[in-house]
Amino acid sequence: MTHQETGEVTGTKDKHYNIIWFTEACLSNALRMENYRQDAERDGDKELADFFRRAQEESRKGAELGKQLLAKRLSQ
Repeated sequence: MTHQETGEVTGTKDKHYNIIWFTEACLSNALRMENYRQDAERDGDKELADFFRRAQEESRKGAELGKQLLAKRLSQ
């Protein structure tokens, strides 16, 4: 049986925890894409390096949106 955490255990409401998780996942992904981009560049694969660079930028955008939304909701 799974327990639905509603903030009683962690002290953080699910909706805030979900934004935090999303933001962390985006930031983690941006770091991962940097490694993949560097690997592609070392192999001389410009197309793949560009692909990972674009993916990294989208992850950064997601992280920034998550940070903004979390800041807004926590300041209310």
